[in-house]
Amino acid sequence: MYIPPAFAETDHGILFDLIEAHPFGLLVTTVDGVPEASHIPFMLDRKQGSHGTLQAHLARGNGQWRVFESGTPALCIFQGPHAYISPNWYPPEVRAVPTWNYAVVHASGVPRVVEDRDEVRAQQAALSAVFEAGQPEPWTLDRQPDDYIDGMIRGIVAFEIPIDRLEGKFKLNQNHPDANREGAIAGLRATGRSDDLAVAGMMEQALKTG
Repeated sequence: MYIPPAFAETDHGILFDLIEAHPFGLLVTTVDGVPEASHIPFMLDRKQGSHGTLQAHLARGNGQWRVFESGTPALCIFQGPHAYISPNWYPPEVRAVPTWNYAVVHASGVPRVVEDRDEVRAQQAALSAVFEAGQPEPWTLDRQPDDYIDGMIRGIVAFEIPIDRLEGKFKLNQNHPDANREGAIAGLRATGRSDDLAVAGMMEQALKTG
């Protein structure tokens, strides 16, 4: 990923926060030079490995998992909030063009298929627990018939990706003077759109921290 120095984010805690806040990612692999992609939810284990480990699964009918056997690295993309930035939000004397602000994390590593049935079940139970958190009565595997869950597990391929490369690009007008940044923040807040408000908050934080 092309990352100008002004937009580079290297703090693992911040990158992990974005992954966990936006866990529905894009899994990208290549087979004989042809790219394949699947949109799937991921779970992050921050403590496993030097850069964390991603856990996920594919439908068994989705042949993308077969490339895992080759030991070729996969790329996982996590898109945070993003927003259009109008030059009209800058001071009148400023000459500028429209742009787009955003936060994104790229994580790559070699996927490993999880073969052990108990490990697969534990992974799915943990995944459900993460995304069911906050439900009045969380759905759990343990409350379902064993034969039903076993059948569902046979229909998926669970895997994990120890992250060996973690990149973050937080493009938040850091290359602009403060007046431009403050104007863009005000412009985004005025729209009231959820992503615009999220980007405005990130820009404001970046402005405070320099």
